[in-house]
Amino acid sequence: MPGASTKNSLAHPSLARQSHRPWPIPARRWTWRQSWLELLFAHWPVEPGLLRPLLPPGLELDLWDNQAWLGVVPFRMEGVTRRPLPDLPWLSAFPEINVRTYVRQVGRPGGSPDGRPGVWFLSLDATNPLAVWAARRWFHLPYHRARIDARRTDHGVAYLSERADCAACFAAEYRPTSDPFEATPGTLEHWLTERYCLYAPRPDGGMTRTEVHHVPWPLQHAEATIMENSMAAPHGVDCAGPPATLHYAERIDVAVWSPELLPRYSS
Repeated sequence: MPGASTKNSLAHPSLARQSHRPWPIPARRWTWRQSWLELLFAHWPVEPGLLRPLLPPGLELDLWDNQAWLGVVPFRMEGVTRRPLPDLPWLSAFPEINVRTYVRQVGRPGGSPDGRPGVWFLSLDATNPLAVWAARRWFHLPYHRARIDARRTDHGVAYLSERADCAACFAAEYRPTSDPFEATPGTLEHWLTERYCLYAPRPDGGMTRTEVHHVPWPLQHAEATIMENSMAAPHGVDCAGPPATLHYAERIDVAVWSPELLPRYSS
């Protein structure tokens, strides 16, 4: 693929497959690796007017049929480490839950964006204090400390998360209900899941974009019993009812590049 050297392509197993990407991987070397396991995509349609005030200048909501979407995503992390370090005990594996919506970069006077669709995180909760600090420090992501219990059961996955300040909680049991499949381009499930960058604010008012890569999601249809969900409440969004879509993924291995500073937006 353009922009992908053979050395870069072979350095991470997932990079051997790239034809599904909407744009080439960065030419520079990836810097972090991680694996996401026992993941649930729970998605709700949300009125765009509720989410637009939560975005910084320079981003706009990416809409599906004029509708914004919000995802609550509980999962476990493994193999979280900087290249070329090995996994580190007590540091490289921990549960996490994030709240996300979908965005694009908007135009700037004197320049035009590339329009890459990406993810905007409203929040990310994790148990690992060093991971929370590092993600805030290096990726400028809104991480929070939380108490999380994620475990396998005879019926699937039992997940309980409570933010340290009790501002956001999530309790659910979920499981896959189908064989794995790859989402078809042009479908809602493909639009929700196949995203290869994330945007984040900088303390100085700027913005970064972080590129990621993985094979197409090995999705499975899922069912979930959600007992409590106040993850979006701190942002003034109510998604306490049943999600409109549910998908499960057993595992995916991910390569991550260092954040790229984007030109400052000015209206």
